[in-house]
Parts: sequence; structure tokens; C-alpha cells
Amino acid sequence: MKMSGGVEWALHCCTLLSRASEPVPAAKLAEFHDVSPTYLAKQLQALSRAGLVRSTQGNSGGYTLTRDAARITVLDVVEAVDGALPAFRCTEVRQRGPLATPAQDCTAPCPIARVMDSADRAWRDSLRTVTIADLVADADRDLTPGTLRRAQEWLRA
Repeated sequence: MKMSGGVEWALHCCTLLSRASEPVPAAKLAEFHDVSPTYLAKQLQALSRAGLVRSTQGNSGGYTLTRDAARITVLDVVEAVDGALPAFRCTEVRQRGPLATPAQDCTAPCPIARVMDSADRAWRDSLRTVTIADLVADADRDLTPGTLRRAQEWLRA
């Protein structure tokens, strides 16, 4: 499966937002991740359209998660940014060429379409089992002591 780079940025933003005590401006998120504010804004807009984040205006405005991080899955973020369409689209190749199978004989998906659909379902099922809270817990175990606290302080500054 190939995902856009926006998925990675969106996941990182969601993990940061899950630990923020107040709204975080998009510019601050972009600076923290050293990414173009315009590019990151697109990912945040996609997350907002999907109902995963909300933006507030004003001096203390910014982005917050709309629900607890334990209720937002990695699949939610992937589909918000890249869409929910399957990676593989069968074009019925078997109905083409000199030995084409007539459409009326193609009542079930071919073996290729079946295996690709199965792989897509497995991939989505796997991403559906991991939440933003799970990612944060993993990061907490991997980070050097104090990193999370410093990140939270930096976001508030």
C-alpha cells in the first residue's frame, strides 16, 4: 500500500494534539515538525472535514482533537487524508483481448481481485486496531525521559 506523505504528518499532529492542554495553532504544528505551513494546513483541513480535529479562531485559537485519542484510529486518519477507496481497482482484464471472457460469465471476482481485496481488508483491519492513544503510549516508551514534557512546553510557548 502506498500512502501520501500527508498521512504521516497528520498522524504526528494527532499524537501531539492528544497531549496538548489547549488549542495548537497550525503554524506552531508546522514549525514543530519543520514542514511547510501550507502543506500541513491541507492535512489539518482533511482531518477537520473528517471530524477528527476542530479549529478555533482568535488569539488562543488552533487545533484540538474532537474526541479522546483512544477513540481515533490510525485508519480514521489514513482515510481522512487519503480517502477510503481501496488501493486496488479491478478493471476486468479477463474480459479483454482475443480470448476475452464474456461479461455474463464473470459473475464472481477473479482470483486476483479476491486476493487484492483480502489484502486491503487485512490492512484496514490492522490499522483499525491501533489508536492515536496507542501511538502516544508507544512513543512515551521510546522517547528519552523529559522529551514529551519539553514538547508540551514548547507548544505552549
